[in-house]
Amino acid sequence: MTQTDTQLKPPAQRGLYTYAGGCLCGAVRYEATVDLAGVSRCNCTICMKYGYGGGAGMKPDAFRLLKGQEVLKKYGRDGSPNTRSFCSNCGVVCFGDGDVPELGGKFVSIYVNTLDDVDPSLLTFGYWDGRHDNWAAGMRPTPWPFQATA
Repeated sequence: MTQTDTQLKPPAQRGLYTYAGGCLCGAVRYEATVDLAGVSRCNCTICMKYGYGGGAGMKPDAFRLLKGQEVLKKYGRDGSPNTRSFCSNCGVVCFGDGDVPELGGKFVSIYVNTLDDVDPSLLTFGYWDGRHDNWAAGMRPTPWPFQATA
C-alpha cells in the first residue's frame, strides 16, 4: 500500500500525539507521546556526528519501549548522564535519554527520522547551542554559528 499525505499524523499541529517508531531492521520499536511542534536540532559534537536529524523531547513516562531491549546498546561520554540508544543489529540511533537540569531534568528524546508516518521535512525546528553548553540561551529559530572546537 502506498502511503499518502492523509495517512500521516499532523506533525505541524500543536498538541500531544502518540507516535510509533523504531529502527531500520524492526528489532527496536517504541511509542512516544510528544508534541512535534517542539522539535529541535543541536550543534553539539554528538548530534553533529549522528547526522543532526533532530529530536523531540519528553518526560520519561511519555516514552514506551515496546520491543528490542535485548538488542539496544548505549553510547555516552564519560561523566555525562546523557546517552544515545542504538540497535546493535542495524546501527540506527532511535532515542536518547539523560538529565539536563537547564532543560527541565530527566528526559527522553526520540530522533524524529525514526518515527513511522511522519515526514521530518514538514517539521519546524528550533536550534540549541549544545556545542558550547549554551543551554541557558534556549532554542532559537535559526542554527547557531558553527565554531570548530580546538
